[in-house]
Amino acid sequence: MEVPSQLLRGTNGSVSGDVRVLMAKTSLDGHWRGINVVSRALREAGFEVILAGMVTADTIAKVAIDEDVDLIGLNVGGRVEVVERILDVLAANDVKVPVFAGGTIPHYASDKLEARGVECFPPGSDLDDIVAAARRLTNQ
Repeated sequence: MEVPSQLLRGTNGSVSGDVRVLMAKTSLDGHWRGINVVSRALREAGFEVILAGMVTADTIAKVAIDEDVDLIGLNVGGRVEVVERILDVLAANDVKVPVFAGGTIPHYASDKLEARGVECFPPGSDLDDIVAAARRLTNQ
């Protein structure tokens, strides 16, 4: 697969087994601070972070499959249907990768995503809680 040009990799330390996290945006809302801050916190905790930026649902799923990631982190920006599409593509390819999502997620949508196994973090969530969830979701 040709990797999107904005795909950036990085790690700062090591988590047991070099746990790989794909971080991506699902919307064009222009708010990058959250995904960048969470990506950095995960890197500092020792995860290898692959920052795919803002790409389509199919591309996010394809990168997750091709890169054999252990976890997917998404900035939702209200685009819950994109997250659902990612989950559907992963399931269609028999890929079981835990997913967490953050950003502006309406309450009804958070309930819907959580019912599908997505851990949701609303704006203002504590970075330590997100890192702890990443460790738990990847058995670290």
